[in-house]
Amino acid sequence: MSVSVAGSAPQKVRSHVGGMNPWQVFRIAWRAILGNPLRSVLTTLGVIIGVAAVVALTMVGQGSTANITRSLQSLGTNLITIGSNTGGRGGGFGLVRFGGPQTITLADAEAVQSAFADRIVGIAPTLQSNQQVKVGANNLNATVIGTWPDYASVRNAQPASGSFFNETDLQSRRRVAVIGYGIAQDLFGGQDPIGQRIRIAGISFTVVGVLPDKGDSGFASPNYQVMVPLSTYLQRLARSSSTGQPRVNAIYVQAPDKDALPRLQQELTDFMAQRRKVTDPSEYDFSVQNQADALASVNQVTQTMTLFLGGVAGISLLVGGIGIMNIMLVSVTERTREIGIRKALGAKPRDILTQFLVESVVLSVGGVSWASCWVWPWPAAWGSCCG
Repeated sequence: MSVSVAGSAPQKVRSHVGGMNPWQVFRIAWRAILGNPLRSVLTTLGVIIGVAAVVALTMVGQGSTANITRSLQSLGTNLITIGSNTGGRGGGFGLVRFGGPQTITLADAEAVQSAFADRIVGIAPTLQSNQQVKVGANNLNATVIGTWPDYASVRNAQPASGSFFNETDLQSRRRVAVIGYGIAQDLFGGQDPIGQRIRIAGISFTVVGVLPDKGDSGFASPNYQVMVPLSTYLQRLARSSSTGQPRVNAIYVQAPDKDALPRLQQELTDFMAQRRKVTDPSEYDFSVQNQADALASVNQVTQTMTLFLGGVAGISLLVGGIGIMNIMLVSVTERTREIGIRKALGAKPRDILTQFLVESVVLSVGGVSWASCWVWPWPAAWGSCCG
């Protein structure tokens, strides 16, 4: 009788162990993880670093894309830029490269305005330079832009207080100025600058408007710009140049809508070529850039950069996965005695295999979850930095 009882005991254990359900396998795997806390933490750390690297570098790429896109869009909507083109280099991403020979004249802007009056929303030639701006004992260097009144709408530069100068100011060559938010804060502090006088290159101007805070990010900070009538700029601030028509850095043209940009761009290109009596595009001394094309080009570049950064970070994640694989291999070698006991008690190979797989999955999922919780606040922080 006693032999029968002794012989029946292992049968019960075999029946219990051999038929382990997923919950039992998970509990055994969880106890094994808790039984080696340092090893488990170090194994999970590889996944945490890998996931954090992927998320962080991907956000850097996406944040850069959003930042550049905002900077370009802040220049104005439905925008076409006519700029100088020397050596076939063009303006580059719809922006004008200053410093090279200027081939665009004020007469070009007037001709475009006359010929395309019914097909454009606004037009604004610009001529700019860095000048000292002074109020009392306070002074700073700022970008001074001579332009037309349409600049406010074409380049999204509507003042937050006061108003932009008008056509009368342009025709009368009045010494009026619209200043950026940073200039107003640095030179006037908490005082209202409207109606106050500033000195640009030693010449007195009256402040008629202040732009809203547009941040310091982008290709040139709009917070430290001063807009004055182009006629006043040419008379008072422009450096002496050769005889002939006054030259400008660029002509900004605003199309009525996004769909009109490609056709208007081609028409402007043909118009400028006809004015110069040039038929070979390689001989053009001007470039006509479409803002939509510029955005598409920038997005393509930044998306490639994001994929590259994500691939580099993915290597870290791969290393973390290999780390878990190595630790599991070492764990199997160290726990051969435990495996032997389980098999002696009736555990099937699939139960043992499932246990180690569950441990790997728990460590991987735990690392991903931990990393996700860790980097979750980063998008908001990145957005505030780029904002």
